[in-house]
Amino acid sequence: MKENYKKIILSYSGGLDTSIMIPWLKENYGGCEIVCVTANVGQGDSELVGLEEKALNSGASKLYVLDLREELVNNYIVPAIKASAVYENVYLLGTTFSRPLIAKKLVEIAESEGADAICHGCTGKGNDQVRFELGIKAFNSNIKIIAPWRIWNIKSREQALDYAEKHGIKLNTSREESYSKDKNLWHLSHEGLDLEDPKNAPDYDKILEMGVTPEKAPDTPTYLTLGFDQGVPSSIDGVKMSPMDIIYKLNDIGGKNGIGIVDMVENRLVGMKSRGVYETPGGSIIYKAHAVLETICLDKDTFRFKQNVSVKFAELLYEAKWYSPLRKSLQAFIDEASKNVTGEVKLKLYKGNIIVMSLESPYSLYSTKTASFDVDDNYNQADATGFINLYGLSLKTNKENYLD
Repeated sequence: MKENYKKIILSYSGGLDTSIMIPWLKENYGGCEIVCVTANVGQGDSELVGLEEKALNSGASKLYVLDLREELVNNYIVPAIKASAVYENVYLLGTTFSRPLIAKKLVEIAESEGADAICHGCTGKGNDQVRFELGIKAFNSNIKIIAPWRIWNIKSREQALDYAEKHGIKLNTSREESYSKDKNLWHLSHEGLDLEDPKNAPDYDKILEMGVTPEKAPDTPTYLTLGFDQGVPSSIDGVKMSPMDIIYKLNDIGGKNGIGIVDMVENRLVGMKSRGVYETPGGSIIYKAHAVLETICLDKDTFRFKQNVSVKFAELLYEAKWYSPLRKSLQAFIDEASKNVTGEVKLKLYKGNIIVMSLESPYSLYSTKTASFDVDDNYNQADATGFINLYGLSLKTNKENYLD
């Protein structure tokens, strides 16, 4: 016997899963009031138009639409850029970014509305169920959480579509073309259908929405200069811009040049492998420029240690631990290490490639005079003899005391 709730907050996208959850919740939880919450994280106007009418027609009493784009960029994406956080070498964490923020807002609205529970539309196989629920627990560990995909009798997208048709819910999807997608201002992901089998090559002409394949990119390169201030993207071609506006502009430029397309099999948090195609044109450009700028702005020890921190930071973000003490502690190191990561990187974009043309920083540790092959007064090459003798002392000792 399910509990009877007076009011449930539903994280609502207007897609298949969350649309059918409104009548399902009312049927199974005593005809309770359903308050929907939609987060605008840059998924596009087309996905937001008509949501209120759709939610109300499906049985909800109210819909909140929250514009979270600035907060998402400044408080979640920018810290990850500064951290150089990349999951399993290629994934720029696009889906992951918005989850802890949305969870925080769901709790805020649940508390202001006096709701009994929060409901999300994540499946029992995915990462997002963990991200939402750990985020919710970080702010209110007592509120009830409902995850219909883990308890209802609907077992497939086909059955979900049947349920929607039965209850007269209109959807912007079809049985033939129903990739599971997640879009925000940073990226777009595609999963499901033919992509579930890694032996199937993606049909990019059918899939891509944020850009084109490298083959269809212009035959002439695009040049741009990306500026950073303490590790934060701050300008394009000398024009100061907010990080959010930079992401939007670079998405457009990068998409046209076939940048940022990734087809990967990743290790999910829940223990399985999954295959997806990700589009992250602007993010790919930002990450490349930031990485090369750090090569001249960070000392060797900090640079190498930060490589380890970057991997751990990405894992924490991917594995739903954004609000953990370790992530916050690593952020303190990253912020300190980023204080001198200021400068400009000139890039050439050409048919899917991001090519570094030049980089400069007022805090550069690169000394042309010291690194030059020409004679200089800054480095005495004879000093290398003593250094090598001392540096190799342990090898000499081992050779003298141990047999091969």
